[in-house]
Amino acid sequence: MFALDSKLPTPLVTQIVEGFRRMIDDGQLRAGTKLPSIRQFAHTHAVSVYTVVDAYDRLVALGFFASRPHSGFFVRGRATGALAQTSIRGSYTFDSMWYMRRIFENRALRSKPGCGWLPNDWLFAEGLKRSLRNVAADEGIDLGGYGEPKGYPPLRQLVRDLLAEHEVVTTAEQVLLTHGSSQALDLAARRLVRAGDAVLVDEPGYANLLSSLRFLGARLVGAPRTPQGWDLDVLEARIKEHRPKVFFTHPRLQSPTASTAQLSHLHRVLQLAEKYDFLVVENDIYLDLDPEPRPSLAGLDQLQRVVYISSFSKTISPNIRVGYLAAQPDLLEDLAQMKMLSGLTSSEFTERLAYGALLDGRWRKHLKGVRERLAQAHQVAAVRLLELGFELFCEPKAGMFLWARHPDIASGAELSYKAAEHDIMLGPGHLFATDLAPSPWLRFNVAYCTDGAVFSFLETECRAAG
Repeated sequence: MFALDSKLPTPLVTQIVEGFRRMIDDGQLRAGTKLPSIRQFAHTHAVSVYTVVDAYDRLVALGFFASRPHSGFFVRGRATGALAQTSIRGSYTFDSMWYMRRIFENRALRSKPGCGWLPNDWLFAEGLKRSLRNVAADEGIDLGGYGEPKGYPPLRQLVRDLLAEHEVVTTAEQVLLTHGSSQALDLAARRLVRAGDAVLVDEPGYANLLSSLRFLGARLVGAPRTPQGWDLDVLEARIKEHRPKVFFTHPRLQSPTASTAQLSHLHRVLQLAEKYDFLVVENDIYLDLDPEPRPSLAGLDQLQRVVYISSFSKTISPNIRVGYLAAQPDLLEDLAQMKMLSGLTSSEFTERLAYGALLDGRWRKHLKGVRERLAQAHQVAAVRLLELGFELFCEPKAGMFLWARHPDIASGAELSYKAAEHDIMLGPGHLFATDLAPSPWLRFNVAYCTDGAVFSFLETECRAAG
């Protein structure tokens, strides 16, 4: 094994990464070899566990290590030549997805203030059960075949009507049902983006989307978020420099910041899209959580340059995976074709379930109740975080999230690893960064911030850091 020297200007993390890389490249460690555990390496070399975690993360990202649940880390079999170079170029993709699988979306952790979904008892379970009974009782339902390529027609018509309520005038033929908003975003990305393309994204942005775009080989160009929307001067400067083909953005109750773009910012984005000739993909998945009737990019643009995406999974149930996409006719047909090529049709069964839940007489009352509970949770969580000395990016009083940092805590990732050891899931800021750079920011889901253990942990860590 190699030695570490804390007196060198090279960071210890880099020394560990380079040490293992040399051993693997020189053949001293062969594919399949089990590596020292994180704690074992930290103890042997007298370094912090979190230093080793960071180094192992990077080695997994670079394709040198493989992580196997409950077994540890192993030397990964690696391709040579051009294929190996391709793997390294896409290294950050694996790093972020590995982290999310390991901690960020680990439902086994007892407390989940870093997650991206509502608690089970906040969802429309009773409405979904009633819909399930009605679907099961329908003797005319066709359980064979694959359903309609664009999705269950009555639900597409209902989506058309819901969009009209938000001043987006379209037809059912311009609506494509998908396996949640994730598939809709993936279809849009694969249709509009090629490897090497500059793609404009919110900074910080939607973690799953950023990973998908990295996987496609896109060059991510950050559009800095502000509490009012975007830093418009920086936005235009980066558009001029990089000439993106598309802007993936999340104007309303954005993840992770929960900021909502003002009307003037929406107008400016559309002006820039026209001036510099790019498309806009609007992710509006938290539409149903917004208590205020606000304009959308799609409503202002009427789907000329905007592709509109939303979902029912956040408020009915994540398990039903029903989202939708609306776009101008030619582009919509291309996206429908891509949907068929990648997975044939979406599930008519779950689309019927969603349709029944949306027609349930208690649906709107359910949404009103969720919004009220979120408003109350925002107030409680904001007060607790401010008392601990956290800085809040904004106080939206709606949606699921608060974006916060503490002046004495430099690494949200390190804090998240510590939290996981206390059975708490946090949302570290680097997952939402275009370059996955270390960040002090954390995303808090206010619906899960009622657990006293969470704030006891944070208080202890803030005191220790100060």
